[in-house]
Amino acid sequence: MRSEPKSPATDSPSSPSTEPAAGPADRAARRAVTVFPLLVLAAGVAGLSTPGTFTGWAPSVPYLLGVIMFCMGLTMTPSDFTGVVKRPWAVALGLVAHYVIMPGLGWLIANGLGLSPQLAAGVILVGCAPSGTASNVVTYLARGDVALSVSVATVSTVLAPLVTPPLTLLLAGEFLPVDAQSMVTDILKTVLLPVVGGLVVRLVAGRYIARVLGVLPWLSAVTIGVIVAVVVAGSAEAIRSAAGLVLLAVVLHNGLGLALGYAAGKVARLGAPASRAMAFEVGMQNSGLAASLAAAHFSPLAALPAAVFSVWHNVSGAVVAAWMSYRARRPAG
Repeated sequence: MRSEPKSPATDSPSSPSTEPAAGPADRAARRAVTVFPLLVLAAGVAGLSTPGTFTGWAPSVPYLLGVIMFCMGLTMTPSDFTGVVKRPWAVALGLVAHYVIMPGLGWLIANGLGLSPQLAAGVILVGCAPSGTASNVVTYLARGDVALSVSVATVSTVLAPLVTPPLTLLLAGEFLPVDAQSMVTDILKTVLLPVVGGLVVRLVAGRYIARVLGVLPWLSAVTIGVIVAVVVAGSAEAIRSAAGLVLLAVVLHNGLGLALGYAAGKVARLGAPASRAMAFEVGMQNSGLAASLAAAHFSPLAALPAAVFSVWHNVSGAVVAAWMSYRARRPAG
């Protein structure tokens, strides 16, 4: 869900606080953010009510994630990387905040709530994942710094093979054995290679890809929905006893991440638009990747926090974005 908000940011990259026009891109982005959590919620209900329909699909989850990341690569352009050169300090701060705050919160919440080893590892793995694929859309709706959001999300995804496995080993290793080397290989195959492949296709055939950019967010949303259905189906029995505790962990993780991300931008004096972007780049995670890794390296139950996070962070993101947008439009004083 990366393609919709790019045009407003491209027009004036040096002034990200400019309010986006209420044009077709704005309406399409609002539809995507509104419909996406409903679609994922419906997928979760389907997986829970008819688990036998989806349990056989478990081996396909890494390939489904590859489709999502390939779509993400198709939406990328070289300008996504030039933002890193223009504002390296802001991007570096976003990366450090993301990979320190969310993993740390995951570990604290897992211990504070006394989660079982499987659920604790799953919550921590969500925290160690890169930025969520919808974070820049939500940043756009919040009248945040879209250019910064895209740069942080892009670089955090590229760095995921180097950062996510060792962080997971460090923080989740006390709960379950973690094969960090195997996890690196999986992230390279399911994240980095598809993203790079999509970027190359965009560079070679950009004129043709531009015609289908509007379809890509919906293709990604449907694919994430299928992943959630498969993950929920794999742990349908455990959900009835653990759902409330997992939801509490996810709400705390996401809510504190949004708040601390925004605070990090304020403390660093990045300005209000950049602080809004930091909130979403820290608090929203690539839960599809976390679910895939948890199912492959731990268990279906460990993937449950990622499935719940996938629904919740899009709902909370849309609500917080609406509130931030209202605050940004309100006259000062």
